Amino acid sequence: MTMQQQVKELVASVLQKAEAAGGLKSVYLVACGGSYAGLYPARYFLDAESTCLRVAQYTSNEFVHVVPKGLGPNSLVITCSFSGATPETAEAGRVGLEHGAQVTALTAREDSPVARNSSRQIFFGLGQEARPSSSSICTALRLAAELVQQTEGFPCYAAFQDALEDKIDMAVSRARAHVTRRMEKLAQKYQDESLYYVVGSGASWGAAYCQAICMFMEMGWLQSSAVHSGEYFHGPFEVTDQETPFLLLLSEGRTRPLDERAQRFLEKFSKKLIVLDAKELGVSVIDKSVAEYFCPVVFGEAARVFSEELAKVRKHPLNIRRYMWQMEY
Repeated sequence: MTMQQQVKELVASVLQKAEAAGGLKSVYLVACGGSYAGLYPARYFLDAESTCLRVAQYTSNEFVHVVPKGLGPNSLVITCSFSGATPETAEAGRVGLEHGAQVTALTAREDSPVARNSSRQIFFGLGQEARPSSSSICTALRLAAELVQQTEGFPCYAAFQDALEDKIDMAVSRARAHVTRRMEKLAQKYQDESLYYVVGSGASWGAAYCQAICMFMEMGWLQSSAVHSGEYFHGPFEVTDQETPFLLLLSEGRTRPLDERAQRFLEKFSKKLIVLDAKELGVSVIDKSVAEYFCPVVFGEAARVFSEELAKVRKHPLNIRRYMWQMEY
């Protein structure tokens, strides 16, 4: 059974069971860190495309401590954890089940706490050998698109599935090839910098957030913050100067004007601006009607190349940790 067939059957089962509670009315996306960021495009998609589903996203421990009053039998909780061992996310799944909600776990590990604390599971690819189309981001997007398709119909469903079949894998491969040499040079140029602001919007806000908190802060031990393009001119642009590095994710789609506005300002007042443009990275192979939803997949890979090259020149491997997994916390 293909992943798409699995997702289609899973959603049909979820909707059938929810009928007894008056139908599916709410979707909660719950995770931590990179998994939380990976769920963001699905949240963005559901907000943009669904007229009947209430959608909310939570970091796992907040979901556990501030349980939504709307959580119940007509709710679907989607948890996500790469390892399946994130204790806060496993507990969030347990809380969802305790309140009568259906819980679908997205993880790479079948025998894991997160998988066990769920009604249903979808297992995605993990590691260098995994295709982008089977990543956690794309798996969550598949689930979101199928929810909309089966509840009210999604006009661009065919284009969306076409992107997932092989277009996104092609786009990511092209993106890596396009940026590798450039990122090698930029890593040499910026190896002594200790602070990076990452700017993005739309479905790609999650990619900006992940690059800041995971790639720069967690893996690189670098100071960083993600800034939404729409918020840049409402405070953050005051720290812009010629010496502060900014990484701008220039999306394709409806929020591109937000990114372009930030780009125009940054090009005027910053000498250390790195721009990753979705159009140049190969997202154009995907139909325009759905391309914006897949930008974060491409950005995540392209920005990771920069972090990988920085790791080489700084002699700071991305897999070392000071605190994470090293002690109780």
